[in-house]
Amino acid sequence: MSFKITHDANSPTTSIELMINRPLPDYDLEEVEAAVPREIDPILASQGFKDLLDETRSVLEHELAGGGLEIAQLTGAICRDHSVYRPGIWLVLRETGVAPGEAMSSGARARIAAHADRLRVNLQLS
Repeated sequence: MSFKITHDANSPTTSIELMINRPLPDYDLEEVEAAVPREIDPILASQGFKDLLDETRSVLEHELAGGGLEIAQLTGAICRDHSVYRPGIWLVLRETGVAPGEAMSSGARARIAAHADRLRVNLQLS
C-alpha cells in the first residue's frame, strides 16, 4: 500500500502519508526515488511538487466539504520505501465538533481511509 494512516489515540486527528511511487510528468516529477533522504529535498521544493500540493488541497477541500472533517496540515514528506527514499504528501485531518482529548469517531476513520485511497488513485501517486 502506498499510504499510511495513523490515528491519534487521544485526539480527533489522523495523519496520512501518501508516497509517490511513480513519475508524475504532469507535475514535472520524473525522478521519484533516491538513495539518501537529502536527495528528495529538491523534489519537495520544486514548482511541480507545489502544484501537486495545491491540487491535493483543492481535491480534499471539495471532498471534505460538509463532512465533519477538515485539513489541519498539508505538506511534503520524505518517505522510506525499503532501500530507497521517495517524495510524498503528508496531511493531518481533524474531525470537527469533537472535544480535544477525545478520539476520532469510527465513522470519520472509515471516511479518512476512503479519502486517502481516492487521493492516491485520482492523483495517480501509485
